[in-house]
Amino acid sequence: MRHVLIGLGIAAMAATCASAQEVTLGRFFGACEDAGTDTTASVGEACIIQSIINAADAELDGITVNTLPTDWGNYYDQIIAAYAGGEPPDIHVMHRHRVPQFASLGALAELSDDLAAAGIDTSDWAPAALDAVSYNGGIYGVPMDFHANLWHVNMDLMEQAGLVNDDGTPILPTSPEELLEHAQMVKDATGQDYLAADFAQFPIGVRLVLALMWQQGDNIFTEDGTATIDTEAARNAVSAITQLFDAGLADPQLNYADSQQAFLNGEAAVLVNGTWVVDFYDSEAANPDVALSNYYVADFPTIFGEGATWADSHMWAIPASLQADDPETYQAALQVLAFINDHNIDWARTGHMSVRTSVLESDEYANLPHRDEYAGTADIARDTPASEDYGAIQDVLNRELQAIWLTGKPVGDALSDAELEVQDLLDG
Repeated sequence: MRHVLIGLGIAAMAATCASAQEVTLGRFFGACEDAGTDTTASVGEACIIQSIINAADAELDGITVNTLPTDWGNYYDQIIAAYAGGEPPDIHVMHRHRVPQFASLGALAELSDDLAAAGIDTSDWAPAALDAVSYNGGIYGVPMDFHANLWHVNMDLMEQAGLVNDDGTPILPTSPEELLEHAQMVKDATGQDYLAADFAQFPIGVRLVLALMWQQGDNIFTEDGTATIDTEAARNAVSAITQLFDAGLADPQLNYADSQQAFLNGEAAVLVNGTWVVDFYDSEAANPDVALSNYYVADFPTIFGEGATWADSHMWAIPASLQADDPETYQAALQVLAFINDHNIDWARTGHMSVRTSVLESDEYANLPHRDEYAGTADIARDTPASEDYGAIQDVLNRELQAIWLTGKPVGDALSDAELEVQDLLDG
């Protein structure tokens, strides 16, 4: 009898496993093999998102989640190829700026009618979050965050340079002239660079230039599709950065990993990077083996007329083909999205800004490390007009700006070439 019961138990488990609905999930953020299922203990984007996904896999009855992590730099090429091959992931992460590109082609499921039944309350989303996942009146994803560029500050270097206010906050530049002056003060006092950023790999430099153009009331193209790159505002923005390179106060050849390591090694007073690294840098600053020890997070300073910083939003989308052809997996995918939405406070631990009003107004959110130091970022967050060609436009800008500071291409030539090529993209 005992053998029969064991056999029945094994059969039941096998039946349960067989009936579990598999959901494939495509993401970037990096790999984390030991994230576990505790969504409150992991550190860094990769491990925090993977802990949420692992918890969904463990807690959602009848659903298994198979993660397909992908390198950030190649992510959209692989997603586009997956769609072209007819096998996109059942869920995948994307940026707000990519919604027009995918939704205009009919690739993404329109979710408006199905979110409430899945337990997702869109009325709890901040208005900007709802706008981020909307296209032509439809909802094409579940928002996960707002993220933006910040100034990550080594307060020990700033103090040595005399750039600390009486209240302990860093003194940040308010003009291109002050930017150069502060950079020289840091170099003279510490021998270190003032500013580090990824100027040689990913489009962090593009985001810097965009912010400085927005601070002058300009953008790289208009709502009606006119490229506006070869302008005085763009020249001013580029000059504010290149003056640091020319004076030996910043290194234009740093890539993402090198710029981050320079900051952690105490070799730069400021690192321009995003909200996504706040908890990681905070954790590193607590490590006695890391040179960075007195860490502060600041809103992107207003160097020109009006406050502005580059910002975007991560969201989760479902392919339209899944919605149309596989209703069971589609419903399972919605349950996974609801689980991620429910754990928005856990994702916000990265440093990202929450998209849910209930989270934004909670004490738990307010008490996250450094949160009050960049509370003004949401008010200065900016972006370009929506465009189906944003990815290609960003690539053009990254190539031409890198040509300025890495190969010495004249600024006028680079901006003119960029404007012509972006106009071609906007014209289709």
